[in-house]
Amino acid sequence: MEISFSPSPDVVVALNTLLDSLERRTSQNARHSTEHAIRAIKATFADIQLPAYFSQTDPTPRLTANEQFAALEKAGLLKLTWVPGETGHLLLAITLQTESAARLYSLIQRSAKTDQLTRLENDLLAEKFRFQDDWRARALRHILTNLRAGKSSTPFSLTDTDLNTDLLIVMGAISALQAETPYRVFSVRTFNDSKRLEALKNQLVSLARLGNPEWKRLSADEVLRELNLVPNPTYIHLAGNWQFTLENGEILSMGGFSPSLGFPAAQTVSLQTVEIHAAAVLSIENLTTFHEFIRQSAHNPHYAVICTFGNLSPAMRRLLRLIPDATPIYHWSDLDYGGFNILSQLRRLVDERVQPYRMDAATLEANYQRSRPLTVADRANLKKILIRPELRDVCPTIETLLKRGVKLEQEGVENVSI
Repeated sequence: MEISFSPSPDVVVALNTLLDSLERRTSQNARHSTEHAIRAIKATFADIQLPAYFSQTDPTPRLTANEQFAALEKAGLLKLTWVPGETGHLLLAITLQTESAARLYSLIQRSAKTDQLTRLENDLLAEKFRFQDDWRARALRHILTNLRAGKSSTPFSLTDTDLNTDLLIVMGAISALQAETPYRVFSVRTFNDSKRLEALKNQLVSLARLGNPEWKRLSADEVLRELNLVPNPTYIHLAGNWQFTLENGEILSMGGFSPSLGFPAAQTVSLQTVEIHAAAVLSIENLTTFHEFIRQSAHNPHYAVICTFGNLSPAMRRLLRLIPDATPIYHWSDLDYGGFNILSQLRRLVDERVQPYRMDAATLEANYQRSRPLTVADRANLKKILIRPELRDVCPTIETLLKRGVKLEQEGVENVSI
């Protein structure tokens, strides 16, 4: 029997519910290597969100749906179960005869899951070879492994091909970013639409974390910053006698700016050399402490100072790597997991010789009255970083924090200057 009508919204929802259930059962059978045939799938209307069907004010959606369900039953595609005493008026459940599933897929213009999986797998395979063995290639390999194991395709979609296409376009376009680029600028350049990236950011972050487990420790904004994507242009806060040489030979001296200045992060790509006309470099985690330090030490500019704003951005790491080996680098962070994690990052990604500044048990004891209790998460995180080889020398301090059950923010340290 030919189906000559276009399914109403309620009918589409109900049929999709049946097909979803069929695909889940089929997938479960495949994973458990069972050959048990699925003959029928039943959906109870009380379990399906159909507000129009059960409307108390407008009977039209229910009457239309009942008529169409009856036609599908007459065609041998469904079996209807009516509420007792409400035959022809109110449905209790519908049952799909699985041999008729193909006709229902066609009726609601839905691809079977096997077709969706095949299409997505082919799309990812076609793109994977465009990337070198970087986070993008690793992320796509992870998704492909999931698909072949019958697991989730997230953050890609089995049904939204536009999302998949645009996500792959973003992954390809990111390789051209050599400096920090605002979201909207990148979005216009890539899609001619300033808002398209906004709809893809969460999926992009998920892929980046799949491809680089190190980024799982970072916030979503920090992950995007690792890809050179930022909400707006950022600046690196500097104080003291820094001197930069650009690729065109121009020399920029920062010593004349008081008390500090913001250097454009995007301009770090043009830096060729960095000279420090001070005894050492001091990086400080928090902006408030940065300003307080340079205020109190203005009469004695022993350090060239830089503010990290938490985890270091790629631009900041590039700048710090250009500091001559003969110039000592110190870092001052909160006495907590986040602070020691930044020290770890500095040693791994910038220079293994970076030394801690006021990140010791003596500083904790001198300012103990302003410390705060460790949370359960704090304890777990501190125990994790105890095993990092690059933090071996500060393990006694971390163990003191765990033993005393406290942490200390930089703002809690008196007399911040040298």
